[in-house]
Amino acid sequence: MLGRVAILIIWIGLTLAASIGAWRVSARDGLARIATQGASDLRLASDRLVAALLQFREVAVLAADHPDVVALAESFAREGRAAGDWRDAAVSLTLQRLADHAGARDIWLIAPDGAVLAGPADASERVVMSRALARAAQGATGSDHFVDPATGARLFTFAAPVFGLSGSVDGIVLLRLPAEDVEAEGRGNPVPVWFTDADGVSFLANRTDLVLLTERGAKPDAALYPAGSIAGVIRLHRRDLAGRELVSGAGSLAGPALEVSRDLPVIGMQGHALAAADPVLRSARLAALSTAAGFLAVGAVIFALWERRRALAEANAALEARVAERTAELSAANEELRRTQAELVQAGKLSALGQMSAGISHELNQPLMAISSYAENAELLLSRGRSEEAGETLGKIGAMAHRMGRIIRNLRAFARQESEPASRVGLAAVVESALEMLDQRLVKSGVTVDWKRPDFPAIVMGGEVRLSQVVINLLSNAIEAMDGQPVRRITIRLSREGEMIRLTLRDTGPGIADPERIFDPFYSTKEAGSAEGLGLGLSISYGLVQGFGGNLRGENAPGGGAIFTVDLREAVEREAKRREVRA
Repeated sequence: MLGRVAILIIWIGLTLAASIGAWRVSARDGLARIATQGASDLRLASDRLVAALLQFREVAVLAADHPDVVALAESFAREGRAAGDWRDAAVSLTLQRLADHAGARDIWLIAPDGAVLAGPADASERVVMSRALARAAQGATGSDHFVDPATGARLFTFAAPVFGLSGSVDGIVLLRLPAEDVEAEGRGNPVPVWFTDADGVSFLANRTDLVLLTERGAKPDAALYPAGSIAGVIRLHRRDLAGRELVSGAGSLAGPALEVSRDLPVIGMQGHALAAADPVLRSARLAALSTAAGFLAVGAVIFALWERRRALAEANAALEARVAERTAELSAANEELRRTQAELVQAGKLSALGQMSAGISHELNQPLMAISSYAENAELLLSRGRSEEAGETLGKIGAMAHRMGRIIRNLRAFARQESEPASRVGLAAVVESALEMLDQRLVKSGVTVDWKRPDFPAIVMGGEVRLSQVVINLLSNAIEAMDGQPVRRITIRLSREGEMIRLTLRDTGPGIADPERIFDPFYSTKEAGSAEGLGLGLSISYGLVQGFGGNLRGENAPGGGAIFTVDLREAVEREAKRREVRA
């Protein structure tokens, strides 16, 4: 009992250790993955922002090179009159058109002393020289951002110097851009992204609740951010998880998340993004629970097997006794099984004998009909004194009898799944021989045959007698299918399809009711009890064609009736010569 308790305690300890390990590994890997994804999202947002701001800076530089702007700045620098006398409406309109085309709010032309020479209609006569304007007055481009105290709007400004012919700075072009215009493209990003300036203020963000927030302890510039413009703080508290720092807060920052940062020296800001850590933590908890459940399940299985082994040892003795008892019963059952198997074998032999008898009677029926027809013709010829023709007809009867013997041998070989080696056979001659055998039947049934001998030697690999059986069977089925039809025509064609010779036989009958079953043994659509309705002809023909390495298929023709296709390998002359050499 004490041994079981000790093992149980050890196993529970191993379960806890494995669960904690699974949790730490899953959390570490997951946080590394979301950190990489967050850095990628931040990089894309940062590149988009920098590209947009640099584009507007270039617009300010291009505006500073405009001929009308340069001319007005040089005139003011040369004359030095009061600013009120130099407000130029034409240059103001040109600058506003440039601003509208670029997507900026407005563009101003300012003298180095702050006098406004051109700009929007509500522009003041003089502006305070900001950091951007002071830098442009020294001959370099400058940029700045601030909150408009009048409207509370966040603005970016870009200042570019206007150089006169002497190389001095005669004026300054000031472009103003609403911050919302460069934020719009990132609003659909599910990852919270914001950009802070040197004062630690989030001047740009893809969430409205992240705008104008400052980090704890940061003191923003009062000139850029008037009192009351800072909405709150970004970081509320931090905590460590798997060696990484997570941020938790309210609004867009609700829930644990992993912060990534990136410096943007080109625009003087720092980018920040939060990658949500909730899915990672849930996965880590699930991994820990799954590991614990797995260890407990394995422990339960081991304990159950242990107990099971003890129970089996007790039941083994009783089982051996029952085995001895059952052995005697099985011996008797085996004897009965042997007798049953012998009866089944005998039944199988009788079934096979019945199928063979049916096949022989079906295949011999056609030559017998031909012999009967030839005998009637011979009798008629003898009665008319045409003994020579009657002798020829009697010779045909002898050939038919010889042919019946060969048919019996072929059917016996087919029943044993045997076949004579294939040889070169003229398929056109086989078709014509079959038509000759069925000539009287075709005439009696009123069937027209459309047969054209091919213009190429259709020599195939097969057996002459067996191929004749296939063609005769297909023709007989077509004749029977067209019984009672207004149009009775059989179309026979030979064609070359790659390395195969194709024989197609089409009738004008009602078609095939079930094309999928026509080659099944004993399947027939003829009336029950009919002498022609055994359903073995197509099955035997299919086996014969397959034995030659060919294929037989039947389907309904598009215009009505049935079409049967026989594909056989063409006997190439060089193959025949190669066989002769080998022989």
